Amino acid sequence: MMETKDILNVHDIMNLSHTNGPGRRMVVWLQGCSLGCIGCFNPDTHSTMPKNLMTTDDLFEKIFINDMDIEGLTISGGEPFDQAVPLYHLLRRLRIETSVSIIVFSGYTLSQIKKISYGPPLLSLIDVLIDGPYLEQLKTVNDFRGSANQRIHLLTDRYGMKDFEDIPQAEIQIDPQGNICISGFPDSLISLL
Repeated sequence: MMETKDILNVHDIMNLSHTNGPGRRMVVWLQGCSLGCIGCFNPDTHSTMPKNLMTTDDLFEKIFINDMDIEGLTISGGEPFDQAVPLYHLLRRLRIETSVSIIVFSGYTLSQIKKISYGPPLLSLIDVLIDGPYLEQLKTVNDFRGSANQRIHLLTDRYGMKDFEDIPQAEIQIDPQGNICISGFPDSLISLL
């Protein structure tokens, strides 16, 4: 997919989540991942074929409508930094016009992100970055991260490490049409069943 300034390829959106960061959050999973980590539990996000193309303005409006009900936005994937330019435009507008916090999951490391185009400007808009590739042999079960090598970077003073201690590991939501969305780390659901 050719990257454009104002179009994001979106895999899915969850309007309200408790497992993707502190507080009540909206989650946007972006479609397309150049990393393709072995064992990724969300491989449907890897294809770069267009899924739900949304303008940054349309996605902003969707987030803004929920701004009163949510503490923040969590961006995951796929790989968010594979769509760095439109992601930058969305997050910049969110910073200017809303008070939502911004958390981003990336398979790239912080040092790699600092070297990619739009990496440093994007980092300046993010409150928390969870970085590093998913490594199946280091998989975690009772942790906010997918694998133990991934690091939580507090890029602003909005949160402290304590804010990430009591986050539920997984959640299941069923929408009015009967569609099921599992968020968090599905293995922790197996232990609940």
